Amino acid sequence: MIKDDVGQISLEYMLIFTISLIIFIVFTLPLAELTIKDTFDISDTLNTKNDVSKIAQAIKRVYGEGQGSKQVIHIKSSDVVKLNIGNDYISANLKMNDGSEKLIKENFNSKLEKSTITLNKGENTIVIEWPVGGGLMKIYKM
Repeated sequence: MIKDDVGQISLEYMLIFTISLIIFIVFTLPLAELTIKDTFDISDTLNTKNDVSKIAQAIKRVYGEGQGSKQVIHIKSSDVVKLNIGNDYISANLKMNDGSEKLIKENFNSKLEKSTITLNKGENTIVIEWPVGGGLMKIYKM
């Protein structure tokens, strides 16, 4: 008779543990998914900001060195990014996982025409040059 009671108590403990584990999983998985999406958004934003900043620094360097200067930069992009280039800024719009958009913008002094460059996923080579005798700087993707 004692052995039957011990078996029933073990079964009740296993049942309680299983139900507790299911409840724990049901409440924590959706929260973990939200956290992971937010983390990916932050990572994508920082990577794009780094790429935009790298291009802006190269533009500043060419502008500072004057006519005849040229900079080539290599960017490894994790996603397709469209860069908008104005005569005094470079920007990118990122689409977040929640559907909103985030504008990343970097200002600089230059003599660039307004243009658009699309960074493809993977390796990208960007050239910024200011030809001798040329009035405007050029930026293009190789």
